[in-house]
Amino acid sequence: MEFQYKEHYDISDLLNIMRILRAPDGCPWDRVQTHQSIRQNFIEETYEAIEAIDADNVPLLKEELGDVLMQVVFHSIMEEETGRFTFDDVCDDVCQKLIIRHPHVFSDTVAATPDEVLKNWDAIKMQTKSQQKTADSVDDVAKSLPALMRAQKVGKRAAKSGMDFLDWRAALERAEEEIEELKAVDTGDTDKLLEELGDILFSVVNTARLLKIDAELALTRSTDKFSSRFRKVEELALSRGIDMKTASDEELDALWEEVKN
Repeated sequence: MEFQYKEHYDISDLLNIMRILRAPDGCPWDRVQTHQSIRQNFIEETYEAIEAIDADNVPLLKEELGDVLMQVVFHSIMEEETGRFTFDDVCDDVCQKLIIRHPHVFSDTVAATPDEVLKNWDAIKMQTKSQQKTADSVDDVAKSLPALMRAQKVGKRAAKSGMDFLDWRAALERAEEEIEELKAVDTGDTDKLLEELGDILFSVVNTARLLKIDAELALTRSTDKFSSRFRKVEELALSRGIDMKTASDEELDALWEEVKN
């Protein structure tokens, strides 16, 4: 397949490069990939783009967005080979969706605030997806999402039917009730422990949602905080000749409090 080297490439070049890589005389690795075999790659590239956003690293973001785009092109070319759809079809679908879901821009519907926009968006989304009930919308939340993210989206969509806690305190009280239920479970009953622990997490996620806090972000920050403090505790223990593996709980607690304060 003919290829022309350039100083600057665009989307048509990316599509052409992927077709070359997938060709019989192209790359042995790229040629044998399937949607399933590179599924994890798509997830990893997306998270790397998120990390660039969180770090406010513009050059890295440009690179990582390119990797995400490459994944979109890769999957599209696979489908082009089967004749089911092309990259142009993907672009057409998303353009059609954006036009339909923004009638306040592309039609005569009025939406003066972000809340009005989201209300219209949700109503149009349910209509175009032939969703008759809120439960249809709840079921439509992707099961492949991280559990905290999925739980928060499910809770948000269910709340639109009127089924929700009065406020975040009520959700927190439910979490406290679930904690007591967990305490009462026999430690040998793994299934019940799993169920009750899940109920606690779900209630905590609802607390976050009603506080307008991203549960995924909150846990990420707490994990980062723990990681940072743990490193300092380990360094402090090492400087004092304390073996953390044999140290008492009291010694470890004292080190932790010292670092925390």
